[in-house]
Amino acid sequence: MKQIIIILIAAAAFTFCACSTINKENVKMNPAMNYNELGNTGLKVSELSIGCGAFEEMDTAQARAFMDIVLDSGMNYIDIYDANPITRSNIGYALRGRRDQMIIQGHIGSYWNGTQYERTRDLEKTKKGFEEMLRLLETDHIEVGMIHIVDKTSEWEEIENSPFMDYVKQLKAEGKIKHIGVSSHNINAALAAVKSGLIEVLMFSLNPLFDRMQPDVLPWDKGSFDNLNAGLDPKRVELYNYCQRNNIAITVMKVFGGGGRLLKEDSPLGVKLTSTQCISYCLNYPCVATAICGAKNKEELLDDLKYLHATDAERNFTAAVVGGTDKSTEESNEKSTGCTYCNHCSPCPAGIDIAKVNELLDKAAKSDKDKAQAQAEYDKLSHHASECVGCGACEQRCPFGVPVRQRMKEAVTVFGE
Repeated sequence: MKQIIIILIAAAAFTFCACSTINKENVKMNPAMNYNELGNTGLKVSELSIGCGAFEEMDTAQARAFMDIVLDSGMNYIDIYDANPITRSNIGYALRGRRDQMIIQGHIGSYWNGTQYERTRDLEKTKKGFEEMLRLLETDHIEVGMIHIVDKTSEWEEIENSPFMDYVKQLKAEGKIKHIGVSSHNINAALAAVKSGLIEVLMFSLNPLFDRMQPDVLPWDKGSFDNLNAGLDPKRVELYNYCQRNNIAITVMKVFGGGGRLLKEDSPLGVKLTSTQCISYCLNYPCVATAICGAKNKEELLDDLKYLHATDAERNFTAAVVGGTDKSTEESNEKSTGCTYCNHCSPCPAGIDIAKVNELLDKAAKSDKDKAQAQAEYDKLSHHASECVGCGACEQRCPFGVPVRQRMKEAVTVFGE
């Protein structure tokens, strides 16, 4: 009976599409897959999703077989950034007769110039590239229209009130895209975009390595991994918290560090991770809706799907964020650099805003004036540190080894009940 209930719940989470109700008879369910709200879009997406990289090297039969595995796994979300006609037509063929089982995130401003794909803001090229995408995908719309790669704040400011953006809005008005997104590898550009009020979905490069990079560095810059932060940069904390508070979904690219850096012996973090650990790291963020697995072949896809049946120990990514060690929580707590208020610890079963309590606790330690302000803010919280039940779930999720239960006791001492 319990198994039947689990299957029914999973099926209910999966049986929908932006344009119509999914043909339930064609859907092959995997009850191990979880589904998350895609921000405010009304869409529910699988926690694991697929990129388009594999489809460039396949023929149509291989593409269809690959998509069989994708759909059988319960994945219902795909990112298509590549304008290569082979990639797009293979995906179109692979989804033929079952388009309603897949939510498509397609990129606007990705254009095939006859030799390779290029990023463009040229309106004529943009329109041609988008219409060709619909034609090759054999559809009349996509669910998420992703403005392709904005990595400078100045570029976002140019796009925001431009004919390019007018075209994106026109596509939405016409129903050719259902929701507007943007992809970025840059913190400041991403923040500017999500704060504009125009963006419903952010595609962002998020992983244990990039989260520790300096804020103005891009992954492909020379020496980008030479001066890693001890923890999350405050700008990243701001971005992730802003998206969470405003219900803007993040779909994660570069899950494995770009080119699989984090899966290699010479990982810049000094520790080789598994695909399961990398996926687990991304999905621990409350603002993340799905981790886009850039599998290039069947073997890589099956390796990524191991996450669905992995144990808690196999999903544990602590080694990646506490100095490449594999020590116990107690040992790592002794070396904790402090809370970064990133909300990895959420949700708390008692309803405590753990990150906020930690923030106020740190603020109170600065001066008497700061303590008074912190006390006033603490008193207004819906739930207080005294309500902590000591379950320790938060500490298992914390990437920085913060002794949360101990901190809650300190908060009671400082602020009272």
